[in-house]
Amino acid sequence: MSNASEKNLSPVKRFLSQRGMGQVITVTIGLAVLCMLFGFINPNFFTYRNIANLLRQIAPTLLTGVGQSFVLFTGNIDLSIGSVVGMSCMISATLMCHGVNPWVAVLITLVCCLIVGYVNGILVSKCKLPPFIATLGTMTIARGIAQIVNGNYNTDSIGEAAKGFRTFFYSGKIAGIFSAFWIAIIVWAFFNYIMGRTRTGRHIYATGSNIDAARLSGVNVSRTIIYVYVVSAFCACITGLITCASTGTGTMDAGTSYEMYAVAASVIGGVSTLGGSGILLGTVIGAAIWGVLQNGLQFAGAPVAIRNIVIGIIVVVAVLLDVIVRTGKGKAKKHKAS
Repeated sequence: MSNASEKNLSPVKRFLSQRGMGQVITVTIGLAVLCMLFGFINPNFFTYRNIANLLRQIAPTLLTGVGQSFVLFTGNIDLSIGSVVGMSCMISATLMCHGVNPWVAVLITLVCCLIVGYVNGILVSKCKLPPFIATLGTMTIARGIAQIVNGNYNTDSIGEAAKGFRTFFYSGKIAGIFSAFWIAIIVWAFFNYIMGRTRTGRHIYATGSNIDAARLSGVNVSRTIIYVYVVSAFCACITGLITCASTGTGTMDAGTSYEMYAVAASVIGGVSTLGGSGILLGTVIGAAIWGVLQNGLQFAGAPVAIRNIVIGIIVVVAVLLDVIVRTGKGKAKKHKAS
């Protein structure tokens, strides 16, 4: 749709005409059906206490999902997210246990995590390593850092001095909703603005749609790829801080499998694994579906194994549908061209 015709649309029609909005509407309907189903199975699902806890549980998935979505928009993937979460949790907790001011510890942790994201971007964009291999390597390195930072032990309690840190990142409430969820929403809103309203966002979509065409159009592809990996590391760092605040300790296995959760939130919400398609609003819905499934199946008494199987099937189906749709559109374009 051209910019001129887009300006003539009403705000509602402009909103509905966004790329990937059809998928978002579909999964939103699916989310509503899931909520009604689990509410029917167990009325306690809709209690205030459960809803508040559910929103707090969604926060880590939403944060890592936003980071992974940025990378997926460029047609790449970040397998190091879970390990960066663990690294963030352990570095911040270890520093606080050694008497470092909690907010100084947060700043140091953020710098360390952003370095990992920058290295990922350099390896993929400059060194031309396949993203799967590059981030698999940094995944192992980041997990090793998480293990070695406190001598291969989980930390002790971060103590009363970190009470403000724990309140800010986890247990505080605004309008009856835990602060962890508000942090995730603020981060999402900021990066959603970047994707939808800035030149950087357009460059990210262009890189994922056709990297050669983007480069010929003047897009600094290397800088764009480095940027999305730094964003991913930032989101993983915040998730690690929330994890640290939730337990009050640093745990070496924090963030395990979060890269899978991030991919699930993204692809369920309509972000294409092939790049160049999807919107961050879908990631919110995808994270919500993930959280509702985990929470609802728990209320229904389903064992952990069944929960994992159900969610795994949904992820595979979502990716498969995306591939089918994208392949079908590609064939249709070729047919028209001929």
